[in-house]
Amino acid sequence: MKFKQSDAQNQRIEQITTSHLVVGIDMAKETHVAQATNFRGIVVSKRHLSFSNSIEGFEKLSRWMIEFQQKHRLKKLIIGMEPTGHYWFNLANWLADKGLHVVMVNPATTKRNKENRDNSPSKNDPKDALVIADSVSRGFYYEYTRQSLVFQRLRTIMSDREFWVANSVRLQNRIVRWLDIRFPEYPSVFKDWTCKRSLATLKTIPCPRDLETYTVRDIIDAWRVHMQRAGGSTGIEKAAQLIAHAKRSVGERTAVEEAKA
Repeated sequence: MKFKQSDAQNQRIEQITTSHLVVGIDMAKETHVAQATNFRGIVVSKRHLSFSNSIEGFEKLSRWMIEFQQKHRLKKLIIGMEPTGHYWFNLANWLADKGLHVVMVNPATTKRNKENRDNSPSKNDPKDALVIADSVSRGFYYEYTRQSLVFQRLRTIMSDREFWVANSVRLQNRIVRWLDIRFPEYPSVFKDWTCKRSLATLKTIPCPRDLETYTVRDIIDAWRVHMQRAGGSTGIEKAAQLIAHAKRSVGERTAVEEAKA
């Protein structure tokens, strides 16, 4: 039998009973805002709750929710929030660790339902929290399950790897651009600028103006600081080519010290 999306939503709605307190939380960097409703979307809090992104703020939220549960005799609790950036991680995990039912509401759902309450597309934190609670009571949410430690470690490693790969590509492009401007003849000597001899050159004498005063022996001695086998017939040939191309280079010669920095 084919499973329909409407069936899943109906199941989510059926999970919320007359005994539920529905809490919607609008996430921010430093201060979050919460609103509470019953299963029908009727607001049970006279005023929204603002609480900080700290253990004191989280405990304040916990006391606030318990107070409304006791006051309105609601034994069950469901807490909805938007996965806004990374601001929601700490609170969602803290609540999940306490065994509370945490669900996520798609930000697009919140945006589409802003006018349901007051026929206005205006935006503010208390209203957004209320719209999130409304969305939860109507089944527009998905379950949040804290990931296992192994998966969290893998996700962190992959995120870091993507960051450093992107930065590596960006840096390589900057170096290529630098060479195109300052020493466009450089690829005639080193087809691969990432080879050991090329990197030793860029670390020590990257500009044609510097190379003009060097002899072949001077260049090989400079290479030896960064590599073991700097000389030989290949080294002498490359050093001679560098000097020859540097003397005829059409590269930019202004602000050389700033460019090297």
